[in-house]
This record gives sequence, structure tokens and C-alpha cells, in this order.
Amino acid sequence: MNHVRCLKSLVLLLAVASVSAAQQPQPKVPDGTKVHRNLEYVSAGHERQKLDLYVPAKADAPLPIIVWIHGGAWMAGNKDGGVSALPFVGKGYAVASINYRLSQHAAYPAQIEDCKAAIRWLRANAISYNLNSERIGDWGASAGGHLVALLGTSGGVADLEGKGGNADQTSRVQAVVDFFGPTDFLQMDSHALPGARLKHDPANSPESRLIGGAIQDNVEKVGRANPIKYVTKDLPPFLIVHGEQDPLVPCHQSELLYEALKRTRSDVTFYKIAGAGHGSPEFNTGMMQAAVQAFFDQHLKPRSDGSAKTTP
Repeated sequence: MNHVRCLKSLVLLLAVASVSAAQQPQPKVPDGTKVHRNLEYVSAGHERQKLDLYVPAKADAPLPIIVWIHGGAWMAGNKDGGVSALPFVGKGYAVASINYRLSQHAAYPAQIEDCKAAIRWLRANAISYNLNSERIGDWGASAGGHLVALLGTSGGVADLEGKGGNADQTSRVQAVVDFFGPTDFLQMDSHALPGARLKHDPANSPESRLIGGAIQDNVEKVGRANPIKYVTKDLPPFLIVHGEQDPLVPCHQSELLYEALKRTRSDVTFYKIAGAGHGSPEFNTGMMQAAVQAFFDQHLKPRSDGSAKTTP
């Protein structure tokens, strides 16, 4: 009986990972895009420490950058699938889609260390690829949403930088788009929808596998993975989007982040989508794409006076 239960749990976990990894269909790469694949952002590092960079073949000035971070429960997914930011290459942005070490490769904080290393690499190599190192935004969904939120709140946290190189560069970002990312793992089960099949407290849950032990038994480790822990008054603007009927990551997770940011008077916008689930079609509409573009345009592109609204 125990073997059957374990098998069912494994099947459910793999199913969740597959759903999260394929949250959005892969958009078409815009015509006139130059693609640089499998760039090592950590020299001679792990096979996962690579990114793909999409840039317009012609650009009159250094390009603002949108960094896409994939989902997949921190144990699946890759930089090649569901890159929602790809259409933005045709709108005057460079797009970087990154891989990071998964939970089966290394426990947290390896994942955020990799994301930060990728940001630093992009800055260190900005001139080579015609990038604007002062205008970097990040966007992710589910586990990727968790990581982009962490990038946004922990820009000055030396303890999470890791040893991925380019230490002379900052890992701070200037804008964050978080689609249904987890925040406080310890509250996920207590705020789950009635009948939710995925349980987050057990030792084999995605969150427990990420930190290397059952989350309720490892409160300090869980705290280090919570973007809210690092919220200060000096943060980039956030756009948070979550479905009210999300059966995997309770909407309450984004509500917690939103309230924490508001308490510090941070620039934050929160859209709750009635009836939407986890990565459901509501997140891939033209209206949602327009909202994300307006957000990035406001914070990463020059204004009419030649400046842009940026953060340190």
C-alpha cells in the first residue's frame, strides 16, 4: 500500500511539473531576430548554467532586456519552451531565456544564485550584444515567478549572490513581472482551494524538494527562499498576476507579496483574474500581453525627455 501511495505521489508531482513547465504555448520568434543559443553565464559551470539571447538584428541604441525565467516546480522545464517574452523582441527589447539548476541538481539557494549570475553576465557582456545594462526587467511564471520576485527583492543581499562570476556587476533588476509565483511556502496548504490535490507540506512536495527537507521542519531554510523576507523601501516596480482559482499555487501567495510591497510604499500593481487557474489561457490573451508591455515600456524604455523611470 505504501508503495502505491508513493507511486501516486510521484505521478502527481511529475504531472504538476509538466503543467508548470508548459504554462504558455511557445510564441513565434519575430522576423529579423538574431538568436544566440547556449551562452554560458557561468564559465565551465553546470550544464544548466546557460541562456539563450534573442536580439533584433537591427537596433539604433543599446536594448533594454527582459529576462524570462521558466517554471516547472523547480524540477522541470527549460529555457526553450513557453518563452512568453519572445514577441517583445519585435518591440525593441532583447530577451534572455535562462536555465538554472533544478532541485535534483542542487538545493536552494542554487536556483536564485544562478538567476543572479545570469543577470551579472548580461551586464558584463552588454557591449558585445548591444544591451542596455541599466534597464533589465525579469518575467517568470510559477516557480519562475518565485525566482523573479526573489531577484526583485534581494538585489542587495550578498548571501544569495553565489560564486557564478562577474562579481563586479550588480544583480539588481529594474522591473519585475511575477505570474502566480509562490512566496511563503509555509502557508500554501492552509490557504489551498478546497479539494486541491497537491500538498505542499510533505517531504516529497516541490517546495520541500527545493530546500532539501519537509518545509514545516525547516522553517529557517524556507524563510531564506521567501521573497517577502527581503522586502525593503528600495525595490523595483512589480506587476503581479494570479488566478483566483489556482489549484497549485494559492492566490493568497501573491496577496502576501502585494501587501508586503504596499507596506513599504513600493510601486506595485496586482491583477487577480477571476476564474483563472494555474497558467490557464487567461494569462496569454492580447489584453494581458498589452498590460505587460505597458509595464515594461514604462519602466525600461526612455520617456519623451530621453530618460526612463528606473530604480538603483
